[in-house]
Amino acid sequence: MRGTTLARQIESPPIAQLPSDAGYCFGGFRLEADGTLWRGDAVVHLPPRELAALRLLLQNAGQVVSPLQIRNALWGDVHVTADSVPKCLSSLRSRLEPEALIQTVYKRGYRFSAEVRRLEIAPAGAAPRLAIMPFACGFTVPPHLGLTIAEEAIARLASLRFPTVSLLARDSVFALAQQGLTAQQLGQTLKADLVLTGTLRVLCSHLRLRAEMIRVHDGAQIWIEDLIVDRERIDSLDTELLHRLAFRLGQGGFSISAVADTEPQKEHGLIQREAREMFQRAHHEWQSLERHRMQDGLQHLSRATELDPSLIAAKVDLVHLCVTQAFYGFMPPAVAADLIQRTADTIPDLAHQAEAILPGLGWTQFHVHYNLPAAIWAFSVSSHLPHDTWNTRERVMLALSRHRFEEATERMQAALHSDPYSPWLHARMAWTFHLSGRAAESLEQIHRGLALFPGHEGILLYASMILPFHGDTARGVELASDLAQRQPHIDLVTAVQAYALACAGRKDEAAAIMERLRWLSRERFVVKSFNPAVHVALGDLDAAVAELALAEQDRCPWFFQMLADPRLIPLRGLPDFERMRAILTRMEAQAALERPPEN
Repeated sequence: MRGTTLARQIESPPIAQLPSDAGYCFGGFRLEADGTLWRGDAVVHLPPRELAALRLLLQNAGQVVSPLQIRNALWGDVHVTADSVPKCLSSLRSRLEPEALIQTVYKRGYRFSAEVRRLEIAPAGAAPRLAIMPFACGFTVPPHLGLTIAEEAIARLASLRFPTVSLLARDSVFALAQQGLTAQQLGQTLKADLVLTGTLRVLCSHLRLRAEMIRVHDGAQIWIEDLIVDRERIDSLDTELLHRLAFRLGQGGFSISAVADTEPQKEHGLIQREAREMFQRAHHEWQSLERHRMQDGLQHLSRATELDPSLIAAKVDLVHLCVTQAFYGFMPPAVAADLIQRTADTIPDLAHQAEAILPGLGWTQFHVHYNLPAAIWAFSVSSHLPHDTWNTRERVMLALSRHRFEEATERMQAALHSDPYSPWLHARMAWTFHLSGRAAESLEQIHRGLALFPGHEGILLYASMILPFHGDTARGVELASDLAQRQPHIDLVTAVQAYALACAGRKDEAAAIMERLRWLSRERFVVKSFNPAVHVALGDLDAAVAELALAEQDRCPWFFQMLADPRLIPLRGLPDFERMRAILTRMEAQAALERPPEN
């Protein structure tokens, strides 16, 4: 072990390590402190390791950086193939074309040969940027705990709104963590100052969380804490973690209010503790996007809210779950709307006690009840809520359903600025461009998403529709088939596979899939809004209009978006199709005349 370390020290002399929040200008490019790369007025998206490689070369501009140094900086101790560094640099070069900025020095390495100007770093008084990674789980520790405790810490720190801590977006942090980046690599990619990471382990009758704070610019472990709680008191672990964070950050020169102010100073009873643990399990289960696990999550959340009606977090999760189940066709929209309304009715002062429920409630008012004024009110009252996975999704879906594509685009761009490595944001941005008729940007965005997140379900879903529509049928069929194998329980995925097959000329296979969906719809609810595009590709416009009419009858959450889908352009002018398009026109006209209801 010591020999290996010494060999590395001999082979890899120290290289410059500037603070990760530095920005640079070079050639026709500008790399900002937050990791955004600009070519003029256009953003160039870089995968995490290519961004890390670019920063390394910029920090050592004019000097030769060896392949070993690059490999150690990008992958650490993880074993990679010999061609990993050349492939990474080749891909980076292609993104920086037509400029020839990276020079290969024979048998020595790589050198950034262009003139580089370093931009000013953030002011000394700026709030430190903190990334909280999911905590690893040791043997016998329930796998959901590491995610849940990290999410609880993020949510509660954000709700306290400390002026001295800037929390990085959960989706980007978790997505990069899933790609196997180390704490320092993740922090460098997201331009964090600090990264909180750690491991959960079982010790006889206790649970131990070893939390580590990493300083990003040099990778130093600046403190470590062991939090030990009784296994029967797992629910207190996140509170104890927040106490330690407050103390440690305060020791670093920051002023943070006592975390205890956010928690009642009383012992939770056994029933409340059971409700909280049930909520934590459900929170992990329902985000799996697997039909049966989501149903289990629904039952657990319902039970948790019965046991402890004051557990607002469980009620918020219940609303998000119902919206998600409706979107994926796991629950009829009318049933989802009823559960959402009943949950909202249990909270007396909804606008102040549970604002996060309002976007979901607004969604039901629009899609299920066709009550646009009520939807506008719900979204307006909650407009100050910061970006998160569910709030942004529901707002964007409403804008798309109203065919307000510029509004949706602006929301997505703002969200991507703070959450640049969220797979779902990249996927929905491509879909937003598609619906608005911006074909070139849609294709560019979906290819960017595939490069960043090649196996993500959301990226595959939208790519399987966008690529075949623009003629790349072979790739579309490949992606759709892969997704259908991984998510066979999602009916809209099945319809997307049929669409890709129909575009590729494999019409018998596509027709067989559609027949199977028709039989399924006799046994249970099946989302139908993605079916019309398949029938258009098969040349059966009457069947396409009939499927769209059924989607309208079901109050499908995708219905209004499909009316703008370029894949359904052949239906425009048909009487039934125009009748359906007129529904949205009437709703908008009514909303313009009516005042939103008072709270």
